[in-house]
Amino acid sequence: MFRTHLVSELNPKLDGAEVKVAGWVHNIRNLGGKVFILLRDKSGIGQIVVEKGNSAYDKIMNIGLESTLVVNGIVKADPRAPNGIEVHAKDVEILSYAKSPLPLDVTGKVKADIDTRLRERLLDLRRLEMQAVLKIQSVAVKSFRETLYKYGFVEVFTPKIIASATEGGAQLFPVLYFGKEAFLAQSPQLYKELLAGAIERVFEIAPAWRAEESDTPYHLSEFISMDVEMAFADYNDIMALIEQIIYNMINDVKRECENELKILNYTPPDVKIPMKKISYSEAIEILKSKGVNIKFGDDIGTPELRVLYSELKEDLYFVTDWPWLSRPFYTKQKKDNPQLSESFDLIFKWLEIVSGSSRNHVKEVLENSLKVRGLNPESFEFFLKWFDYGMPPHAGFGMGLARVMLMLTGLQSVKEVVPFPRDKKRLTP
Repeated sequence: MFRTHLVSELNPKLDGAEVKVAGWVHNIRNLGGKVFILLRDKSGIGQIVVEKGNSAYDKIMNIGLESTLVVNGIVKADPRAPNGIEVHAKDVEILSYAKSPLPLDVTGKVKADIDTRLRERLLDLRRLEMQAVLKIQSVAVKSFRETLYKYGFVEVFTPKIIASATEGGAQLFPVLYFGKEAFLAQSPQLYKELLAGAIERVFEIAPAWRAEESDTPYHLSEFISMDVEMAFADYNDIMALIEQIIYNMINDVKRECENELKILNYTPPDVKIPMKKISYSEAIEILKSKGVNIKFGDDIGTPELRVLYSELKEDLYFVTDWPWLSRPFYTKQKKDNPQLSESFDLIFKWLEIVSGSSRNHVKEVLENSLKVRGLNPESFEFFLKWFDYGMPPHAGFGMGLARVMLMLTGLQSVKEVVPFPRDKKRLTP
């Protein structure tokens, strides 16, 4: 057994107890007669004291930062030590030596730029800040799942090697599939719609790929998409569901990740339900009134959303009823204004984190929608043919996990919150 306790489990009540702890050397100070080691494990940092004359003393003379140790010792209460306790080593086993000097300072005293951090990623992931990010992400994903399970959703898994584009366009990574050209999936969209036509309420958390040329703090070539589809529902039902998901996610993180948020020195936004909703047309008028050169049909990008946020002063808000031709072919038109669609984006300050809509459920309407966008319905026959067999009205959304993590951590780039990001410049590590 490598350990009896995590360092976070040690407390003054264990004074005098013999324990075993294991982890990485986070810092080391040699004061001559004593060596103080800050030992880091997944739960935090604890202090080890190795006294001269002890058999462990000679063992640790040549260890460097980030070496891994097992320490067998006695707990001693000391108000001067981290958490009021320290472990006086009886014996130390060195499991692995780390090279010195390190290419990145794990303690964070010496700052590194993002390129260095991503190049030396394993060491970067050992920093307390990055460990906090990964723990927050785990709680957020758990909350997402639990909310959907509560409302009767079934978790599903859809193909990631596909025959044709999910949403049209050229943002696809081709792969060779038994001598044929196939593609990495941009989205589970078409498959989750079909599954909603069978078991009504489905969700998936899985990777997706987009060969976008964008090289911004908000874009990745590979990302985790959190997707939901719901039969016998429209976009109003879906927005109400998203409000509950986001409400639970933020409050679960605040409750379960108090220490991690302290490490990041960040507080996630408060959530008010119902969230504010403004239409695309209203947003365009607001932007025009602030001197932005924009017209109906234009996209509302990050620069425009920054202006909108400064006016709305809402951390979370929906922009609804987007122009129909600006949305994917499966998006339903509004009955009272066919130029518009039953669609929405959920915005955090100036960043889109969720996009969704009511879907077309009539085959002829879908075929026409494809043609209008210059797409060939025959390329989507695997999808369209099932609409001959009683496809119900349905709606859904896609949520980008990395972007949600910016909301939950206060970090500024999706490349920071993804352990091993893939973008235009990075295929390793």
